[in-house]
Amino acid sequence: MIDASLPYESRRSPLFARNIVATSQPLAAQAGLEVLRVGGNAVDAALACAITLTVVEPTGNGLGSDAFAIVWDGNSLHGVNGSGKSPEGWTRDYFNKYDKMPQFGWDAVTVPGAISVWVALSNRFGSMPFEKLFDSAINYAENGFHVGVRTAHDWNNGPADWYSDYVGFVKEFMPPPGSGDLIVRTEIAQTLSEIAMTKGESFYRGRLGERIEEAAIKDGGALRLDDLAAHEIEWVDLISQVFQGASAFEIPPNGQGLAALIALGILDKIEKSEIDSLDFFHLQIEAMKIGLFLSAKYVADPKHMVLPSENFLDDGLLGKYSERIGSKATEIPPVDLLKGGDTVYLSVADSSGMMVSFIQSNYFGFGSGIVIPSTGIALQNRGWGFTLDKGHPNEVGPGKKPFHTIIPGFLMREELPFASFGVMGGPMQAQGHLQMVNRLVAYGQNPQAASDAPRWQILEDFSVGLEPGFPKSVASGLEEKGHKIRYLKSYHPFGGAQIIQKINDGYVAGSDHRKEGMAAGF
Repeated sequence: MIDASLPYESRRSPLFARNIVATSQPLAAQAGLEVLRVGGNAVDAALACAITLTVVEPTGNGLGSDAFAIVWDGNSLHGVNGSGKSPEGWTRDYFNKYDKMPQFGWDAVTVPGAISVWVALSNRFGSMPFEKLFDSAINYAENGFHVGVRTAHDWNNGPADWYSDYVGFVKEFMPPPGSGDLIVRTEIAQTLSEIAMTKGESFYRGRLGERIEEAAIKDGGALRLDDLAAHEIEWVDLISQVFQGASAFEIPPNGQGLAALIALGILDKIEKSEIDSLDFFHLQIEAMKIGLFLSAKYVADPKHMVLPSENFLDDGLLGKYSERIGSKATEIPPVDLLKGGDTVYLSVADSSGMMVSFIQSNYFGFGSGIVIPSTGIALQNRGWGFTLDKGHPNEVGPGKKPFHTIIPGFLMREELPFASFGVMGGPMQAQGHLQMVNRLVAYGQNPQAASDAPRWQILEDFSVGLEPGFPKSVASGLEEKGHKIRYLKSYHPFGGAQIIQKINDGYVAGSDHRKEGMAAGF
Protein backbone atom coordinates (compact mmCIF):
# COMPACT_ATOMS: atom_id res chain seq x y z
CA MET A 1 0.00 0.00 0.00
CA ILE A 2 1.27 3.48 -0.91
CA ASP A 3 1.51 6.10 1.81
CA ALA A 4 -0.53 8.93 0.23
CA SER A 5 0.03 11.45 3.03
CA LEU A 6 1.33 14.92 2.14
CA PRO A 7 3.41 16.17 5.08
CA TYR A 8 4.56 19.34 3.31
CA GLU A 9 2.73 22.33 1.94
CA SER A 10 1.29 21.19 -1.37
CA ARG A 11 -1.24 22.20 -3.96
CA ARG A 12 -1.42 18.70 -5.44
CA SER A 13 -2.15 15.09 -4.63
CA PRO A 14 -0.50 11.95 -5.95
CA LEU A 15 -2.19 10.61 -9.08
CA PHE A 16 -3.01 6.90 -9.49
CA ALA A 17 -3.67 5.42 -12.95
CA ARG A 18 -2.72 2.66 -15.37
CA ASN A 19 -1.40 5.14 -17.94
CA ILE A 20 0.32 8.34 -16.79
CA VAL A 21 2.12 11.33 -18.26
CA ALA A 22 3.97 13.78 -16.00
CA THR A 23 5.70 16.86 -17.33
CA SER A 24 6.29 20.56 -16.73
CA GLN A 25 3.59 21.98 -19.03
CA PRO A 26 -0.09 20.92 -19.04
CA LEU A 27 -0.64 21.25 -22.80
CA ALA A 28 2.30 18.94 -23.44
CA ALA A 29 1.07 16.46 -20.84
CA GLN A 30 -2.28 16.32 -22.59
CA ALA A 31 -0.56 15.81 -25.95
CA GLY A 32 1.05 12.68 -24.54
CA LEU A 33 -2.20 11.53 -22.98
CA GLU A 34 -4.01 11.86 -26.30
CA VAL A 35 -1.46 9.60 -27.95
CA LEU A 36 -1.92 6.97 -25.22
CA ARG A 37 -5.71 7.13 -25.61
CA VAL A 38 -5.54 6.34 -29.33
CA GLY A 39 -3.31 3.31 -28.77
CA GLY A 40 0.19 4.71 -28.75
CA ASN A 41 2.70 3.40 -26.24
CA ALA A 42 4.77 5.24 -23.63
CA VAL A 43 7.53 6.11 -26.11
CA ASP A 44 5.04 7.54 -28.61
CA ALA A 45 3.49 9.61 -25.82
CA ALA A 46 6.84 10.80 -24.50
CA LEU A 47 7.83 11.98 -27.96
CA ALA A 48 4.52 13.78 -28.47
CA CYS A 49 5.16 15.56 -25.16
CA ALA A 50 8.73 16.43 -26.05
CA ILE A 51 7.81 17.76 -29.49
CA THR A 52 4.95 19.83 -28.09
CA LEU A 53 7.21 21.28 -25.41
CA THR A 54 9.42 22.87 -28.09
CA VAL A 55 6.42 25.04 -28.98
CA VAL A 56 4.68 25.74 -25.67
CA GLU A 57 7.68 25.98 -23.33
CA PRO A 58 10.44 27.60 -25.43
CA THR A 59 12.01 29.04 -22.27
CA GLY A 60 13.60 25.66 -21.56
CA ASN A 61 13.85 23.78 -24.84
CA GLY A 62 13.43 23.96 -28.59
CA LEU A 63 14.25 22.33 -31.91
CA GLY A 64 17.90 23.17 -31.30
CA SER A 65 18.07 21.30 -27.98
CA ASP A 66 19.87 18.17 -26.86
CA ALA A 67 18.08 15.21 -25.27
CA PHE A 68 18.72 12.06 -23.23
CA ALA A 69 16.39 9.19 -22.37
CA ILE A 70 16.06 5.97 -20.40
CA VAL A 71 13.47 3.43 -21.58
CA TRP A 72 12.12 0.36 -19.81
CA ASP A 73 10.67 -1.67 -22.67
CA GLY A 74 8.98 -4.21 -20.40
CA ASN A 75 12.02 -6.47 -20.21
CA SER A 76 15.15 -4.35 -19.98
CA LEU A 77 16.52 -0.81 -19.68
CA HIS A 78 17.93 1.17 -22.58
CA GLY A 79 19.79 4.47 -22.49
CA VAL A 80 20.25 7.00 -25.28
CA ASN A 81 22.65 9.94 -25.29
CA GLY A 82 21.61 12.50 -27.88
CA SER A 83 24.11 15.22 -27.04
CA GLY A 84 25.93 16.67 -30.02
CA LYS A 85 29.61 17.31 -30.52
CA SER A 86 31.42 20.58 -31.00
CA PRO A 87 32.03 21.80 -34.56
CA GLU A 88 35.22 20.52 -36.19
CA GLY A 89 36.31 24.15 -36.49
CA TRP A 90 36.49 24.51 -32.70
CA THR A 91 40.23 24.08 -32.33
CA ARG A 92 41.83 25.23 -29.10
CA ASP A 93 43.39 28.15 -30.98
CA TYR A 94 39.91 29.20 -32.15
CA PHE A 95 39.10 30.11 -28.54
CA ASN A 96 42.29 32.04 -27.78
CA LYS A 97 40.26 35.23 -28.13
CA TYR A 98 38.28 34.32 -24.98
CA ASP A 99 39.16 34.33 -21.29
CA LYS A 100 36.29 31.93 -20.58
CA MET A 101 33.83 29.94 -22.63
CA PRO A 102 31.20 32.22 -24.18
CA GLN A 103 27.68 31.83 -22.89
CA PHE A 104 25.85 33.14 -25.95
CA GLY A 105 26.30 33.36 -29.71
CA TRP A 106 27.58 30.89 -32.28
CA ASP A 107 30.68 30.03 -30.25
CA ALA A 108 28.40 28.45 -27.66
CA VAL A 109 26.47 26.24 -30.13
CA THR A 110 27.26 22.54 -30.44
CA VAL A 111 25.36 20.16 -32.74
CA PRO A 112 21.75 19.85 -31.47
CA GLY A 113 20.71 16.26 -30.79
CA ALA A 114 17.08 16.30 -29.66
CA ILE A 115 15.54 15.61 -33.07
CA SER A 116 17.85 12.65 -33.61
CA VAL A 117 16.67 11.18 -30.29
CA TRP A 118 13.04 11.55 -31.36
CA VAL A 119 13.76 9.63 -34.55
CA ALA A 120 15.84 6.92 -32.86
CA LEU A 121 13.30 6.23 -30.10
CA SER A 122 10.42 6.16 -32.55
CA ASN A 123 12.25 3.78 -34.88
CA ARG A 124 13.21 1.37 -32.11
CA PHE A 125 10.24 1.46 -29.75
CA GLY A 126 7.40 3.46 -31.26
CA SER A 127 4.11 1.99 -32.42
CA MET A 128 2.66 5.03 -34.23
CA PRO A 129 3.73 6.77 -37.46
CA PHE A 130 6.42 9.34 -36.62
CA GLU A 131 4.56 12.22 -38.25
CA LYS A 132 1.46 11.65 -36.05
CA LEU A 133 3.49 12.53 -32.99
CA PHE A 134 3.71 16.13 -34.24
CA ASP A 135 -0.04 16.79 -34.42
CA SER A 136 -0.42 18.65 -31.11
CA ALA A 137 2.77 20.66 -31.53
CA ILE A 138 1.82 21.79 -35.04
CA ASN A 139 -1.71 22.61 -33.92
CA TYR A 140 -0.46 24.84 -31.08
CA ALA A 141 2.10 26.49 -33.33
CA GLU A 142 -0.40 27.23 -36.10
CA ASN A 143 -3.47 28.11 -34.05
CA GLY A 144 -1.82 29.41 -30.91
CA PHE A 145 -1.38 28.40 -27.29
CA HIS A 146 -1.95 30.30 -24.07
CA VAL A 147 1.29 30.97 -22.20
CA GLY A 148 1.47 29.37 -18.76
CA VAL A 149 2.34 31.23 -15.56
CA ARG A 150 5.83 29.78 -15.01
CA THR A 151 6.68 30.00 -18.70
CA ALA A 152 5.65 33.66 -18.73
CA HIS A 153 7.79 34.31 -15.65
CA ASP A 154 10.86 32.77 -17.26
CA TRP A 155 10.17 34.63 -20.53
CA ASN A 156 9.94 37.97 -18.72
CA ASN A 157 12.90 37.66 -16.37
CA GLY A 158 16.22 37.83 -18.14
CA PRO A 159 15.83 37.06 -21.86
CA ALA A 160 15.20 40.67 -22.90
CA ASP A 161 18.60 41.58 -21.43
CA TRP A 162 20.53 38.44 -22.36
CA TYR A 163 19.50 38.34 -26.01
CA SER A 164 18.88 41.99 -26.92
CA ASP A 165 21.73 41.96 -29.48
CA TYR A 166 20.40 38.90 -31.33
CA VAL A 167 18.10 40.11 -34.08
CA GLY A 168 16.62 36.69 -34.85
CA PHE A 169 15.78 36.09 -31.22
CA VAL A 170 14.13 39.49 -30.80
CA LYS A 171 12.02 38.88 -33.91
CA GLU A 172 10.89 35.41 -32.76
CA PHE A 173 10.45 35.86 -29.00
CA MET A 174 10.10 39.53 -28.11
CA PRO A 175 8.28 41.29 -26.59
CA PRO A 176 7.80 38.71 -23.83
CA PRO A 177 4.18 37.59 -23.32
CA GLY A 178 2.23 37.64 -20.10
CA SER A 179 0.45 34.74 -18.45
CA GLY A 180 -2.50 33.66 -20.57
CA ASP A 181 -1.42 35.52 -23.70
CA LEU A 182 -2.13 33.70 -26.94
CA ILE A 183 1.01 33.04 -28.99
CA VAL A 184 1.09 31.84 -32.59
CA ARG A 185 4.37 30.48 -34.04
CA THR A 186 3.73 29.95 -37.74
CA GLU A 187 7.35 29.46 -38.77
CA ILE A 188 8.06 26.69 -36.29
CA ALA A 189 4.85 24.97 -37.43
CA GLN A 190 6.27 24.74 -40.95
CA THR A 191 9.61 23.53 -39.63
CA LEU A 192 7.96 20.85 -37.50
CA SER A 193 6.07 19.61 -40.56
CA GLU A 194 9.32 19.36 -42.50
CA ILE A 195 11.04 17.48 -39.69
CA ALA A 196 8.08 15.10 -39.41
CA MET A 197 7.92 14.39 -43.14
CA THR A 198 11.68 13.83 -43.49
CA LYS A 199 12.19 12.04 -40.16
CA GLY A 200 14.75 14.67 -39.21
CA GLU A 201 16.82 14.32 -42.38
CA SER A 202 16.15 17.90 -43.39
CA PHE A 203 17.64 19.13 -40.11
CA TYR A 204 20.85 17.12 -40.30
CA ARG A 205 21.44 16.58 -43.99
CA GLY A 206 18.91 18.67 -45.92
CA ARG A 207 17.32 22.07 -46.38
CA LEU A 208 17.06 23.03 -42.69
CA GLY A 209 20.68 22.03 -42.11
CA GLU A 210 21.69 24.21 -45.05
CA ARG A 211 19.81 27.14 -43.50
CA ILE A 212 21.71 26.61 -40.24
CA GLU A 213 25.04 26.58 -42.07
CA GLU A 214 24.13 29.72 -44.05
CA ALA A 215 23.29 31.57 -40.85
CA ALA A 216 26.53 30.43 -39.20
CA ILE A 217 28.66 31.55 -42.13
CA LYS A 218 26.89 34.91 -42.28
CA ASP A 219 27.51 35.55 -38.57
CA GLY A 220 31.04 34.12 -38.40
CA GLY A 221 30.14 30.89 -36.61
CA ALA A 222 31.98 27.60 -37.10
CA LEU A 223 29.05 25.15 -37.29
CA ARG A 224 28.71 23.52 -40.71
CA LEU A 225 26.39 21.09 -42.47
CA ASP A 226 29.13 18.45 -42.27
CA ASP A 227 29.03 18.75 -38.47
CA LEU A 228 25.27 18.22 -38.50
CA ALA A 229 25.48 15.32 -40.97
CA ALA A 230 28.11 13.54 -38.87
CA HIS A 231 25.90 13.56 -35.77
CA GLU A 232 24.77 10.22 -34.36
CA ILE A 233 22.93 9.34 -31.16
CA GLU A 234 24.57 6.79 -28.85
CA TRP A 235 22.83 3.82 -27.29
CA VAL A 236 24.70 3.56 -24.01
CA ASP A 237 25.15 1.11 -21.17
CA LEU A 238 23.68 2.76 -18.10
CA ILE A 239 25.70 3.30 -14.94
CA SER A 240 24.12 2.34 -11.62
CA GLN A 241 24.52 2.38 -7.88
CA VAL A 242 22.80 0.27 -5.23
CA PHE A 243 21.04 2.35 -2.59
CA GLN A 244 18.99 0.91 0.28
CA GLY A 245 18.09 -2.21 -1.68
CA ALA A 246 17.22 -0.41 -4.93
CA SER A 247 19.39 0.40 -7.94
CA ALA A 248 19.59 3.93 -9.30
CA PHE A 249 20.40 4.21 -13.01
CA GLU A 250 21.87 7.17 -14.90
CA ILE A 251 23.20 7.96 -18.36
CA PRO A 252 27.03 7.73 -18.20
CA PRO A 253 29.26 10.77 -18.87
CA ASN A 254 29.34 13.23 -20.55
CA GLY A 255 26.33 13.82 -18.24
CA GLN A 256 26.45 14.64 -14.53
CA GLY A 257 24.46 11.60 -13.42
CA LEU A 258 27.68 10.14 -12.03
CA ALA A 259 27.65 12.85 -9.34
CA ALA A 260 24.28 11.64 -8.06
CA LEU A 261 25.43 8.01 -7.98
CA ILE A 262 28.61 8.88 -6.06
CA ALA A 263 26.56 10.75 -3.47
CA LEU A 264 24.04 7.90 -3.19
CA GLY A 265 26.83 5.37 -2.80
CA ILE A 266 28.38 7.39 0.01
CA LEU A 267 25.04 7.98 1.74
CA ASP A 268 24.21 4.27 1.54
CA LYS A 269 27.16 3.54 3.85
CA ILE A 270 26.00 5.95 6.57
CA GLU A 271 23.38 5.12 9.16
CA LYS A 272 19.97 6.57 8.34
CA SER A 273 18.76 9.60 10.27
CA GLU A 274 15.20 10.55 11.08
CA ILE A 275 13.52 12.05 8.03
CA ASP A 276 13.74 15.87 7.82
CA SER A 277 16.04 16.00 10.84
CA LEU A 278 19.19 18.10 10.94
CA ASP A 279 21.43 15.11 10.20
CA PHE A 280 19.09 13.98 7.42
CA PHE A 281 19.99 17.14 5.49
CA HIS A 282 23.60 17.50 6.69
CA LEU A 283 24.62 14.02 5.54
CA GLN A 284 23.06 14.42 2.10
CA ILE A 285 24.75 17.78 1.59
CA GLU A 286 28.15 16.42 2.59
CA ALA A 287 27.81 13.39 0.27
CA MET A 288 26.68 15.63 -2.57
CA LYS A 289 29.66 17.96 -2.16
CA ILE A 290 31.95 15.04 -2.92
CA GLY A 291 29.88 13.95 -5.92
CA LEU A 292 29.78 17.43 -7.41
CA PHE A 293 33.47 18.06 -6.84
CA LEU A 294 34.52 14.80 -8.52
CA SER A 295 32.06 15.33 -11.35
CA ALA A 296 33.33 18.84 -12.08
CA LYS A 297 36.94 17.71 -11.98
CA TYR A 298 36.69 14.55 -14.07
CA VAL A 299 33.46 14.26 -16.09
CA ALA A 300 33.74 15.00 -19.80
CA ASP A 301 33.30 13.30 -23.14
CA PRO A 302 34.08 9.71 -22.09
CA LYS A 303 36.73 9.48 -24.82
CA HIS A 304 38.68 12.15 -22.96
CA MET A 305 38.10 11.13 -19.33
CA VAL A 306 41.17 10.13 -17.34
CA LEU A 307 39.24 7.48 -15.40
CA PRO A 308 36.17 5.43 -16.38
CA SER A 309 32.90 5.93 -14.50
CA GLU A 310 33.16 2.57 -12.71
CA ASN A 311 36.25 3.72 -10.84
CA PHE A 312 34.26 6.44 -9.07
CA LEU A 313 31.67 3.90 -7.91
CA ASP A 314 34.17 1.46 -6.42
CA ASP A 315 32.73 0.20 -3.15
CA GLY A 316 35.95 0.67 -1.23
CA LEU A 317 36.41 4.21 -2.49
CA LEU A 318 32.83 5.15 -1.56
CA GLY A 319 33.44 3.71 1.90
CA LYS A 320 36.52 5.88 2.36
CA TYR A 321 34.57 8.96 1.32
CA SER A 322 31.79 8.12 3.74
CA GLU A 323 34.32 7.94 6.58
CA ARG A 324 35.33 11.54 5.84
CA ILE A 325 31.85 12.80 6.66
CA GLY A 326 31.54 13.89 10.25
CA SER A 327 29.30 16.08 12.33
CA LYS A 328 30.69 19.31 10.87
CA ALA A 329 30.60 20.76 7.35
CA THR A 330 33.66 20.24 5.20
CA GLU A 331 35.17 22.82 2.90
CA ILE A 332 35.75 21.92 -0.72
CA PRO A 333 37.44 24.31 -3.19
CA PRO A 334 34.95 26.04 -5.49
CA VAL A 335 34.70 24.80 -9.07
CA ASP A 336 33.52 26.74 -12.09
CA LEU A 337 31.21 24.20 -13.72
CA LEU A 338 28.13 24.59 -11.53
CA LYS A 339 26.26 26.70 -14.06
CA GLY A 340 22.54 27.37 -14.11
CA GLY A 341 20.24 26.12 -16.80
CA ASP A 342 16.69 25.67 -18.04
CA THR A 343 15.34 22.32 -19.07
CA VAL A 344 12.16 20.31 -19.60
CA TYR A 345 11.74 16.82 -18.18
CA LEU A 346 8.92 14.32 -18.67
CA SER A 347 8.05 10.82 -17.61
CA VAL A 348 5.51 8.48 -19.19
CA ALA A 349 4.29 4.99 -18.26
CA ASP A 350 1.68 2.83 -19.98
CA SER A 351 -0.50 -0.13 -19.09
CA SER A 352 1.76 -2.57 -20.94
CA GLY A 353 4.54 -1.80 -18.45
CA MET A 354 6.68 0.44 -20.68
CA MET A 355 8.20 3.44 -18.86
CA VAL A 356 10.16 6.40 -20.24
CA SER A 357 12.40 8.94 -18.53
CA PHE A 358 13.14 11.78 -20.96
CA ILE A 359 14.92 15.14 -20.70
CA GLN A 360 15.42 17.89 -23.27
CA SER A 361 17.18 21.22 -22.88
CA ASN A 362 18.49 24.46 -24.35
CA TYR A 363 20.87 24.61 -21.35
CA PHE A 364 20.51 28.28 -20.32
CA GLY A 365 17.16 29.96 -20.93
CA PHE A 366 16.38 30.02 -24.63
CA GLY A 367 19.93 28.86 -25.36
CA SER A 368 22.55 30.70 -27.35
CA GLY A 369 20.31 33.50 -28.60
CA ILE A 370 20.79 32.24 -32.16
CA VAL A 371 17.48 31.76 -33.99
CA ILE A 372 17.68 30.57 -37.59
CA PRO A 373 15.71 33.01 -39.79
CA SER A 374 12.22 31.93 -40.88
CA THR A 375 12.40 28.56 -39.10
CA GLY A 376 11.69 29.10 -35.39
CA ILE A 377 14.80 27.03 -34.61
CA ALA A 378 16.46 28.37 -31.45
CA LEU A 379 19.89 26.81 -30.90
CA GLN A 380 21.18 25.63 -27.51
CA ASN A 381 24.37 26.89 -25.88
CA ARG A 382 25.86 23.60 -24.72
CA GLY A 383 29.35 24.74 -25.70
CA TRP A 384 29.24 26.88 -22.57
CA GLY A 385 29.66 23.62 -20.67
CA PHE A 386 33.27 23.28 -21.87
CA THR A 387 36.21 24.83 -20.04
CA LEU A 388 39.27 26.70 -21.34
CA ASP A 389 41.48 25.20 -18.62
CA LYS A 390 44.36 23.58 -20.49
CA GLY A 391 44.67 19.87 -19.86
CA HIS A 392 41.25 19.50 -18.25
CA PRO A 393 39.40 16.48 -19.70
CA ASN A 394 36.52 18.85 -20.51
CA GLU A 395 38.74 21.37 -22.30
CA VAL A 396 37.11 22.62 -25.49
CA GLY A 397 38.21 20.96 -28.72
CA PRO A 398 36.88 19.85 -32.13
CA GLY A 399 34.40 17.01 -32.45
CA LYS A 400 33.99 16.69 -28.70
CA LYS A 401 30.96 16.42 -26.39
CA PRO A 402 30.81 18.96 -23.54
CA PHE A 403 30.02 18.32 -19.90
CA HIS A 404 26.23 18.00 -19.75
CA THR A 405 23.84 18.86 -16.94
CA ILE A 406 20.70 17.10 -18.19
CA ILE A 407 20.09 13.65 -16.73
CA PRO A 408 17.03 11.36 -16.79
CA GLY A 409 16.83 8.97 -13.84
CA PHE A 410 15.42 5.50 -13.28
CA LEU A 411 15.04 3.21 -10.26
CA MET A 412 14.86 -0.58 -10.17
CA ARG A 413 14.09 -2.84 -7.22
CA GLU A 414 14.47 -6.64 -7.32
CA GLU A 415 15.11 -6.39 -11.09
CA LEU A 416 11.73 -4.74 -11.65
CA PRO A 417 11.01 -1.08 -12.44
CA PHE A 418 10.38 1.05 -9.36
CA ALA A 419 10.31 4.64 -10.65
CA SER A 420 11.01 6.85 -13.64
CA PHE A 421 12.02 10.31 -12.49
CA GLY A 422 13.93 13.51 -13.14
CA VAL A 423 14.56 16.93 -11.64
CA MET A 424 15.19 19.63 -14.23
CA GLY A 425 17.33 22.66 -13.50
CA GLY A 426 21.05 22.81 -14.39
CA PRO A 427 23.28 21.94 -11.40
CA MET A 428 20.17 21.17 -9.33
CA GLN A 429 19.61 17.98 -11.31
CA ALA A 430 22.11 15.61 -9.72
CA GLN A 431 21.30 17.14 -6.32
CA GLY A 432 17.59 16.68 -6.99
CA HIS A 433 18.16 13.06 -7.96
CA LEU A 434 19.87 12.40 -4.63
CA GLN A 435 17.04 14.06 -2.71
CA MET A 436 14.25 12.28 -4.62
CA VAL A 437 15.86 8.82 -4.50
CA ASN A 438 16.56 9.13 -0.78
CA ARG A 439 12.95 10.06 -0.02
CA LEU A 440 11.37 7.52 -2.37
CA VAL A 441 13.56 4.55 -1.50
CA ALA A 442 14.93 5.01 2.00
CA TYR A 443 11.84 6.64 3.52
CA GLY A 444 9.01 5.34 1.34
CA GLN A 445 7.48 8.72 0.50
CA ASN A 446 5.05 8.88 -2.40
CA PRO A 447 6.17 10.81 -5.50
CA GLN A 448 4.15 13.94 -4.73
CA ALA A 449 5.39 14.14 -1.14
CA ALA A 450 8.99 13.58 -2.24
CA SER A 451 8.59 16.38 -4.78
CA ASP A 452 6.88 18.76 -2.34
CA ALA A 453 9.54 18.40 0.36
CA PRO A 454 11.78 21.41 1.06
CA ARG A 455 14.97 21.44 -1.00
CA TRP A 456 18.54 22.56 -0.65
CA GLN A 457 21.13 23.19 -3.33
CA ILE A 458 24.90 23.44 -3.22
CA LEU A 459 25.80 26.66 -5.02
CA GLU A 460 28.79 27.80 -7.09
CA ASP A 461 30.96 28.60 -4.05
CA PHE A 462 29.85 25.45 -2.19
CA SER A 463 27.58 27.45 0.06
CA VAL A 464 24.14 25.89 0.56
CA GLY A 465 21.05 27.56 -0.86
CA LEU A 466 17.75 26.93 0.92
CA GLU A 467 14.38 27.53 -0.69
CA PRO A 468 11.52 29.50 0.88
CA GLY A 469 9.75 27.45 3.54
CA PHE A 470 12.81 25.41 4.48
CA PRO A 471 12.53 24.62 8.23
CA LYS A 472 14.21 27.46 10.13
CA SER A 473 15.33 25.24 12.99
CA VAL A 474 17.15 22.92 10.55
CA ALA A 475 18.65 25.89 8.70
CA SER A 476 20.05 27.24 11.98
CA GLY A 477 21.44 23.83 12.82
CA LEU A 478 23.21 23.61 9.45
CA GLU A 479 24.83 26.97 10.11
CA GLU A 480 26.00 25.76 13.51
CA LYS A 481 27.60 22.76 11.76
CA GLY A 482 29.61 25.16 9.60
CA HIS A 483 27.56 25.23 6.40
CA LYS A 484 27.53 28.59 4.68
CA ILE A 485 23.79 29.11 4.29
CA ARG A 486 22.15 31.37 1.71
CA TYR A 487 18.41 31.94 1.93
CA LEU A 488 17.08 32.22 -1.62
CA LYS A 489 13.90 34.20 -2.26
CA SER A 490 12.43 32.02 -5.01
CA TYR A 491 11.51 28.38 -5.57
CA HIS A 492 12.69 28.59 -9.17
CA PRO A 493 16.39 27.68 -8.69
CA PHE A 494 15.38 24.41 -7.04
CA GLY A 495 14.25 22.69 -10.21
CA GLY A 496 11.13 20.78 -11.08
CA ALA A 497 10.58 17.09 -10.39
CA GLN A 498 8.36 14.70 -12.34
CA ILE A 499 8.07 11.20 -10.89
CA ILE A 500 6.14 8.05 -11.84
CA GLN A 501 6.37 5.10 -9.45
CA LYS A 502 5.26 1.57 -10.32
CA ILE A 503 2.69 -0.07 -8.06
CA ASN A 504 1.13 -3.54 -8.31
CA ASP A 505 -1.56 -2.80 -10.88
CA GLY A 506 -0.61 0.62 -12.21
CA TYR A 507 1.34 3.71 -11.24
CA VAL A 508 1.38 6.64 -8.85
CA ALA A 509 2.79 9.98 -9.99
CA GLY A 510 3.77 13.38 -8.64
CA SER A 511 4.37 16.66 -10.48
CA ASP A 512 6.33 19.55 -9.02
CA HIS A 513 4.42 22.60 -7.76
CA ARG A 514 7.52 24.65 -8.59
CA LYS A 515 6.59 24.29 -12.26
CA GLU A 516 3.26 24.74 -14.03
CA GLY A 517 2.99 21.15 -15.21
CA MET A 518 0.90 18.21 -14.17
CA ALA A 519 0.55 14.47 -13.91
CA ALA A 520 -2.40 13.19 -15.93
CA GLY A 521 -3.62 9.70 -16.58
CA PHE A 522 -6.43 7.23 -17.10
